[in-house]
Amino acid sequence: MKKYKFFTNFDEEENWLNDMARQGYRFTKKTSFGYEFEPEKPENATIKMDYRTFKKREDFEDYCALFEDSGWEHITGTKSSGYQYFKKADKQGSEEIFSDVDSKAGRYKRLSDMWATLACSFIPILAALISTDAIDPGVLLDPKSLYYTPGLWDLNGAAFWRGFLFETPFALFRGFFWLIFPVMIMTYLYFAFKANKQYKKTQEDKITRK
Repeated sequence: MKKYKFFTNFDEEENWLNDMARQGYRFTKKTSFGYEFEPEKPENATIKMDYRTFKKREDFEDYCALFEDSGWEHITGTKSSGYQYFKKADKQGSEEIFSDVDSKAGRYKRLSDMWATLACSFIPILAALISTDAIDPGVLLDPKSLYYTPGLWDLNGAAFWRGFLFETPFALFRGFFWLIFPVMIMTYLYFAFKANKQYKKTQEDKITRK
């Protein structure tokens, strides 16, 4: 079974995965756009997450082995996927995969840096497209410029609606192409902000507990 969801908060994602286990669905794989489950006997599973990438396969294997030695089974994740999922295998072990708050907060910092890097990587592409007139930023202020039919806005009645309805799909396509990069940049920056906010909140919680 596949489920399509998107989270920006690790705690919320962990709670959802654990709830799915209680409903009888064992989490097996994280894909680019969702989650895969297999039917199984309901259980009170403890699934936790980390966010970490590795340049070397050996480092990734050592990372997984470290958690396994601490009683946590690696469910899914690769050396370059970032998202790593663990299930508590030792019932006598700790309920957390992190030994301190700094480690728990660090995953949000790494996630925030990843989203920010993605946003920055698209900025030069957007600048190049604008400089070569492949994208016209003026459409944000004048959406009518997306319609290329000569004299369209001077027509009336049925003639106007025929021309308008005919060209609207093409105008929407052009508008989508021109807006996709700015939207992606803003979306990635928003995700980076959310992750960084959660990082700071986790750090503040550490101070409050002292």
